[in-house]
Amino acid sequence: MVKPRLKLVLATPLFLGLGLGAPSAAELTLAVVAPQDGPFAVLGEQIRRGASLAAGKLQITLVEIDETCDEGSGKPIAEAIAAAGATAAIGFLCSESLKDALPALKQANVPAFTLSVRWKGLMEDAIKAGAPLFRLAPNADQEAGKLSEVILRDWAGSAVALLEDGTIRGRELTEAIRISLEERGLKPAFIDTFRPGQEQQLALVRRVRNAGVTHAFIGGDRSDVAVIARDAKAEGLALTLLAGEAMRAADEPVPLEDGVLAVGLIETPQGGAAEALAGELAESKIEPEGYVVPAHAAVTILADAWGISTAMGTPVTDALIGTTFETAFGPVTFGADHELTENPYRLLVWQDDRFVPVPDKTQ
Repeated sequence: MVKPRLKLVLATPLFLGLGLGAPSAAELTLAVVAPQDGPFAVLGEQIRRGASLAAGKLQITLVEIDETCDEGSGKPIAEAIAAAGATAAIGFLCSESLKDALPALKQANVPAFTLSVRWKGLMEDAIKAGAPLFRLAPNADQEAGKLSEVILRDWAGSAVALLEDGTIRGRELTEAIRISLEERGLKPAFIDTFRPGQEQQLALVRRVRNAGVTHAFIGGDRSDVAVIARDAKAEGLALTLLAGEAMRAADEPVPLEDGVLAVGLIETPQGGAAEALAGELAESKIEPEGYVVPAHAAVTILADAWGISTAMGTPVTDALIGTTFETAFGPVTFGADHELTENPYRLLVWQDDRFVPVPDKTQ
């Protein structure tokens, strides 16, 4: 007999009002696994800042554990989590750390939240093995899924080009979109590969114009998109451009033109508590960038799940599945596959030197 799934919508401040109690420091200890040195240290600091801001309000103990992202580093990380007596762990920016830590975390029944790893195979293997891994990030298919959704919804009556830079990532992402579009009856008017890293792309822009294209997806880096947008404008070509998550990069050497579209993750607080959290971030002088908001959300989700677990006498892992949590970036629900039930990617537009969300009515 299948046990009925608990359906709740929770946010920690509201949860306390239900009389189920706040987890005390002695009851709830969370491990924060993130790089402390090296090239990813800035990302690790984002995680620590977001987690600390949430934990401070909830009186949760955080134990910081270094993530080196080296092969074989997962086992000592899992040992450190166990030694700290942590109920759960968040962070895990690197698949190298995560895959080796999972067997020990499974044995200890300690849920782990990855805020970064997109690799679908890792999650599939974890589920098969019964490991308590949850992904508070998109999986590898959701970027192409959102891009295809936008093109089908907004560009169905337009001449569409698919342009890719010849790299493995650019080619695979563009091909996934092409297949999705053609399965739904939209055949691109023009498909081409360009050479990345060039100072100008006039030849490509002229090929696009000769094909009668008005809208183009670009599977390439931000710098290439900026050059294409600039050259299209110089040629007098009204060309709507869309790209993927790679657009989250420095706006140089060529500044991006206003109106360029991208699919990406919203980094600023969302939902009913967005204004209050934005104030707390500003007061603490924390920029809501990168992994700050996801780390804050991870802590509050686990606080609520721990409260449910304690009140209902069920494992924390069970409380995480099928429950809708109100978080710093809006409602979050995990399915039975431990993935987010809603695609977290959103359509963004470059405007006044920053990406801003396109209004929800057109999402």
